[in-house]
Amino acid sequence: MNVSLQHSPDFAPQPTADGSFTFFSTQFNEAFHSQFGARQEAEGKFVQPSGLVARARKPTLRLLDICYGMGYNTAAALEAVWEVNPACCVELIALELDGAVPKAAVSHHLLNLWSGPVQEVLSQLAHELRVKTDRLHAQLWVGDARQTLSQVRSAGFLADAVFLDPFSPPHCPQLWTVEFLKLVAQCLQAEGQLVTYSCAAAGRSALLKAGLHIGATPAVGRRSTGTIASFSQAGLPPLSLQAQEHLLTRAAVPYRDPSLGDRAEVIVQRRILEQQTSTLEPTALWKKRWTNR
Repeated sequence: MNVSLQHSPDFAPQPTADGSFTFFSTQFNEAFHSQFGARQEAEGKFVQPSGLVARARKPTLRLLDICYGMGYNTAAALEAVWEVNPACCVELIALELDGAVPKAAVSHHLLNLWSGPVQEVLSQLAHELRVKTDRLHAQLWVGDARQTLSQVRSAGFLADAVFLDPFSPPHCPQLWTVEFLKLVAQCLQAEGQLVTYSCAAAGRSALLKAGLHIGATPAVGRRSTGTIASFSQAGLPPLSLQAQEHLLTRAAVPYRDPSLGDRAEVIVQRRILEQQTSTLEPTALWKKRWTNR
């Protein structure tokens, strides 16, 4: 494993604009959530566009939460699903690099944004890594997601919804590569949907190379949209013309990690070299063209 685990015993909650709190990662030099609102992001960037509520009428629903972090995305999902169908059994696999993060969220009482039953099961998940009740079968797998996701695929887990929530591509390129996202696609059932907060061209390009179609999700608290992906284009909100043209620039050269084990700086340098020889339009020209409109 080439992504080292750096446990911090004292994550300090930082307020966001909607009254919820986030943490700051010194390892990735980035906050876990947008300053516009951590809870708002979980609900608006992940739960609502994922279609989970529409699927909640089924007796069983499968969710893959990549980069579980503080547990907000899963908490929001469970709340929404059980509000529609309290009997729905959610099968959850959550992947997280640092097991200290969800424990810190629990110890700081940051999950009290959600109902008591949700807080209870996610507290158990953070500390015991496994929960089994009548309506939740959950596992929290701690480690480099490139390795743990390979185990998920080998186990044959196919998700109705995938939450893809790593730190941003410049800070965590290893989870935005073509190879990793191909692995993610192999864990998505045929009619499932993947959602992420990011609109980065490199990530979107990698999703396309992973065999998925992509669309845009609404902006939440800031100007940029998120991304939704599935095996079918049907029903996906279209990308704007500006976003489509962005995919034709050098910004869309994807990150690559052939061995699924390279260090971040190696992955970044590999992309820089590929961009230097790319015949795609320089991103600065695209930006200038749209700035002047």
